[in-house]
Amino acid sequence: METDKNKDPKKDHQQNHNHNQNTTSSDTLLVLHNISTTIGIVQNINPDGSIKHTEPNAEHSDQILKIDQKEDSFTQFYSDFYNQLKNPEDFTFFKVTEYEAKETAQDLQNYIYQVSVKEIDQLKDYAVSIDAVQAQLDRQNKFTPLQQSKIIHQHINEQQYRYLPEQVDWNIMSKLNLTKEKLEQLNGLEPLLKGYKTPTLIPITFNQGTIKTTMDVRLSLRLNDVGYLEVRIHPIRKEPDFNTQFFGHEFTKEDQLNLLEIGNMGRVVDLINPMTNELTPSVISRDRLTNELIALRAEHIRVPLVICGVTLNEDQKKTLKEGKPLYIENMISKRGTLFNATVQFNAEKRYVEFLFNRNNNINQTSLQNHLPSKTFQNPPNTEIPNTFRGKPLHKWQIEKLKAGESAYINGLTDSKGKKYQGYISFDKSIGKFEFSFKNPKKEIASIKKDPSKKRDRKM
Repeated sequence: METDKNKDPKKDHQQNHNHNQNTTSSDTLLVLHNISTTIGIVQNINPDGSIKHTEPNAEHSDQILKIDQKEDSFTQFYSDFYNQLKNPEDFTFFKVTEYEAKETAQDLQNYIYQVSVKEIDQLKDYAVSIDAVQAQLDRQNKFTPLQQSKIIHQHINEQQYRYLPEQVDWNIMSKLNLTKEKLEQLNGLEPLLKGYKTPTLIPITFNQGTIKTTMDVRLSLRLNDVGYLEVRIHPIRKEPDFNTQFFGHEFTKEDQLNLLEIGNMGRVVDLINPMTNELTPSVISRDRLTNELIALRAEHIRVPLVICGVTLNEDQKKTLKEGKPLYIENMISKRGTLFNATVQFNAEKRYVEFLFNRNNNINQTSLQNHLPSKTFQNPPNTEIPNTFRGKPLHKWQIEKLKAGESAYINGLTDSKGKKYQGYISFDKSIGKFEFSFKNPKKEIASIKKDPSKKRDRKM
């Protein structure tokens, strides 16, 4: 890897970390903006809690954040750094050394340009986990029981924890082959204590006599009627149960299709409270990991004032509060480019999400069984547009796209004025272009010739 020969890394590090003069290099953070899927190198946190970063190809990349490479220094720093962010869930962070930051950021951005949303989401396996960092800090710090109690209660107030670790029935957890340490490693303990489901599927084991059953589930904690904290198990279902009334609600064909295709039912309905028999206006979503149906009182719907630079008017807020999808134009990405997208409130996640074309855990046969005679959505536009990212397409390019082939295109310009080129194809099922820096035909041929080849990137 090339470095600046005129730069003295040891001197630079001493200026930033005078307390450790023996260290000659530092770590830094790469940031992935989850919405715009753009990569930056972190410089600092702005006073308003937003991220200050530089682009991977910027000339002033030497002004990046520098962190002592000692493990205990990093964990304390990252905990403080993360908790200063206004919306930390909007970002994913990766730890790299300062000298490989620029090259790794460029490789990572090129990788993201070529892969699917699912593959981008899998990058989180390589990211810095705030839960793991916090668990490491807890192991580093040794306090008396009284000090621990004070810290726990202070942490509960700061992080809005709903339950204490000692309230959890660890005997029940052990019967599921789970421990506190294992839940921490799986990043499941903190969401449980905050009153949420585990963010991912957790493997559990049942012992039924001589038979041992292992299954993947989501877990949650809830207080029962006598104040006892119960462990709730949310298993994977083949499909949602639309045949049984859901708190008094009978699903229409349109309701079913919305939940299967999008994950949100798309309207407010009155559900019967089983304790009081009251009618409660609510929205319903599908847990995309387990296919469980989740309801939330409409009064608990929280709609942001601004989404990606667009200030919502009253009609737009009303649309989202009614559980309906909202198409927003001219939003501003982190890169500063304009984009359009559909957003909708999700009852399971409890926030407004961007909608993607995915049917997690729902097979096509199941979907067809619930299709109404007339679709409620407008079919995608299958006409090939005359331009791609502002560049007019030649007739031969359009003809190749119509034939289902990829077409080479050059002369494209990114937001920084940098020229680039690649291959485009048109997916008629969704009415959208797909872009790749590599020739798909050559890549497929290479994989067929050597199936062991993958599009891996150094992380």
